[in-house]
Amino acid sequence: MNLSMRWLEEFVHVDTPIHDYCEALTMSGSKVEGYTVEGDEIQNVVVGRVLSMERHPNSDHMWICQVDVGREAPVQIVTGAQNVHVGDLVPAALHKSHLPGGVVITRGKLRGVESNGMLCSLKELGLTVHDFPYAIEDGIFILQEACAVGEDIRHAIGLDDTVVEFEITSNRPDCLSVIGLARETAATYRLPLRLHTPAVQGCGGSVHDLLRVRVENPALCMRYMAAVVRNIHVAPSPRWLRERLRACGVRPINNIVDITNYVMLEYGQPMHAFDLKYVKDGQIVVRNAVEGETLTTLDGAVRTLSPEMLVIADAEKPSAVAGVMGGETSGIHEDTNTIVFESACFKGSSVRLTAKKLGMRTESSGRFEKGLDPMNCEGALLRALELVELLGAGEVVSGVIDIDNADHTPRRVPFDADWMNRFLGIELTAGEMIELLRPLDITVENGLCTVPSYRADLEQKADIAEEVARMYGYDKIPTTALRGTAQAVVTPEQDFERRINTAMIAMGYDEIVTYSFMSPKMYDKIGLPAESPLRRSVTITNPLGEDTSIMRTTGLPSMLDTLARNYNNRNPQAYLYEISSEYLPREGEDLPEEKAVLMIGCYGEEADFFTLKGTVESLLARLNLPRADYTAVSTHPSYHPGRFAVITAGKAELGSIGEIHPAVLENFGLGCRAWVARLDIAALFAARLPEGRYHALPRFPASTRDLAVICDDALPVAVIEKEIRTAVGGILEQIRLFDVYRGVPVPAGKKSVAYSLVLRAADRTLTVEECDKAVEKALKALAGHGVTLRT
Repeated sequence: MNLSMRWLEEFVHVDTPIHDYCEALTMSGSKVEGYTVEGDEIQNVVVGRVLSMERHPNSDHMWICQVDVGREAPVQIVTGAQNVHVGDLVPAALHKSHLPGGVVITRGKLRGVESNGMLCSLKELGLTVHDFPYAIEDGIFILQEACAVGEDIRHAIGLDDTVVEFEITSNRPDCLSVIGLARETAATYRLPLRLHTPAVQGCGGSVHDLLRVRVENPALCMRYMAAVVRNIHVAPSPRWLRERLRACGVRPINNIVDITNYVMLEYGQPMHAFDLKYVKDGQIVVRNAVEGETLTTLDGAVRTLSPEMLVIADAEKPSAVAGVMGGETSGIHEDTNTIVFESACFKGSSVRLTAKKLGMRTESSGRFEKGLDPMNCEGALLRALELVELLGAGEVVSGVIDIDNADHTPRRVPFDADWMNRFLGIELTAGEMIELLRPLDITVENGLCTVPSYRADLEQKADIAEEVARMYGYDKIPTTALRGTAQAVVTPEQDFERRINTAMIAMGYDEIVTYSFMSPKMYDKIGLPAESPLRRSVTITNPLGEDTSIMRTTGLPSMLDTLARNYNNRNPQAYLYEISSEYLPREGEDLPEEKAVLMIGCYGEEADFFTLKGTVESLLARLNLPRADYTAVSTHPSYHPGRFAVITAGKAELGSIGEIHPAVLENFGLGCRAWVARLDIAALFAARLPEGRYHALPRFPASTRDLAVICDDALPVAVIEKEIRTAVGGILEQIRLFDVYRGVPVPAGKKSVAYSLVLRAADRTLTVEECDKAVEKALKALAGHGVTLRT
């Protein structure tokens, strides 16, 4: 919120340096971001009067002007402008003057003729024709102001106001106005506040003869007020009004539009003006939009409306989106004769949702969405009508329409001085607190605070304590140590995730972090079929672009994209991991399921399937998980057929591992083989074993046996190992594969697999017979798979 100090002076007189003012308002709770002085870049530019003009001897379009700038002798200035005449008052930038944008003007020669400065246009002063409608865009600024020759141009044209920028928090919409900040200023300095009561004369007639208003949704429209002005005269606003709008960052347009903007800035109440001839049957209906209904707004865009949106309509069609923006036909036109001024209060949450869904945010919606005071509607409307009469912009039809559905019961909050002293760490009497609250229009009676209607943020006694604190002075509150203790506790799930990070880093992998949103084209790049459920994604309503338009349902594209980037940056190898989230839509739910997964990817000269499998097995061991089984699957579209496996522990599926399909590698521009594993962190956490217990060293010796078998080449060695473990039972301490052989004398289509078995019992020394029997049991179990003892 930009505050003009000249405008503020109308309500409260503050005789203090601007630095002190900014500091005082910040300390009382209205944070100041900074301040600027209008025209501070303009230096040594004065009002000059053109005394004479003669043609430049070496130019057919330049003039040599003698300009009176309030000094003993006139100043000679050469100009190429064609709109200057003898006797004109003009801005004259003299030798060593400064203009906006860092422009410095010095004396020099133009085609051999000395020029001691420059005559300025609006643009060169940082202004536009909206600031001075009588001026022209292309040419020297010919002044029509009451000013003196030699006067500083900034003072002459009113470009010397001081503007303070406030950061207004969302709970203080009342401060999004000059009056609101004037209240804060008066309370901070304990000064009287001069509020103006609008007075409207009226021209007779009755507004009810010209307009009817019906509110169909009082829950979303707490109050709707309207008035009619006829015989409109659209013209530029007077200079004082244009100056105030400009200082607050609003471009002047014409008197009618400027009045609505002026009232919005002064009262904090957004207003809108309708052309009555476009209001069908003279009827305004505040209702919800109809599904599929459209409206062309003032910015020229066609908006498709939905039933939850509130609109201002006539008897046939919507004319404005309530609290956001008016319709194209509802604006002020050159032939406008009769207008309707609207001053209403709409529910903030409804305005915010509507503005967000339509993708538009305006000054009006920014105020309404914070929650405005219905009591403010009347004062704002009367002020607008008063300005119409003051500016001679039209004739106000007598009376106003007021559909009031608001609750005007004063809000009361408990007042507990002892509690506030303990809460704030201060020692004030109840009487002192009451005096601190009085400048804020908060009265205390019978242990209750009655708060003003515009202070919707005061709901409980902690809010009242804050008001006491800021009026007392934050700097006066003594420093106290924090009471109580707080202890952070790491949950088992958090500890489990930390152990995953530690293990992966210890194994030489680098962590990556990727975006959770991606392009739908990524599903094509990893080869997902059209009917795959993973293609059903959460779509982002307002994405940055198509490449970030959906939430990912699988972390594979993100990992492959990162591997490809490393490969294309000529990194010879990459070992990466990421704890990422996958977003899976749920039927009947607004929010998706967020599944945490561990993605592991690698490529390089020493990387292969078994490298990654060893990583997974080491990780599972470090996380105290049971030994996993790997089941080959040849149908996954993203992985190489026959080189992909599902990882399970018992009946629980933990994840998958495999080599990426060559076609997928090509889609990502990855010119080498790559392997990726995906582990479901929740499944890992659920499958973990009880914490290990330490046991004493074995007291009895171990027995070893080497077992070499012949089996089909297609039989996975993991199947053989699992059968051996199951058959031998608890005396099998360790099993290690030490040889796989194909070739003579092993038959074609067969392979020789050799294991080393370590057998031990905890309570005795195993006999030769027990060990031989264990091996026989293993061979018998393997026979079902066509496995025979190698001889």
